[in-house]
Amino acid sequence: MMLSIEDVAKIAKLACINLEASELQELQPQLRNILNMIEAMDKVDTSNIMPMAHPLGSTQRLREDIVTETNQRELFQSIAPKTEQDLYLVPQVIEE
Repeated sequence: MMLSIEDVAKIAKLACINLEASELQELQPQLRNILNMIEAMDKVDTSNIMPMAHPLGSTQRLREDIVTETNQRELFQSIAPKTEQDLYLVPQVIEE
């Protein structure tokens, strides 16, 4: 794949990376190699391959959904800086 210095500069600008001219020259063949590898991968026939959700064939161990701790809401509410109607009050962090 052809990749000019201007293309590398544009990619760097889109990525918000400030590069010197010498760095652009150094990155050009590296980016070209990456794009060539992607091009080669695109040519592989994957029509008979089933998509995978995860590369490992293991299943997740699940535990029973049972209560293992006692309700300590009253204790936690009593030591909270501010509460109102059983809710924790916190400073506003998002301005409207």
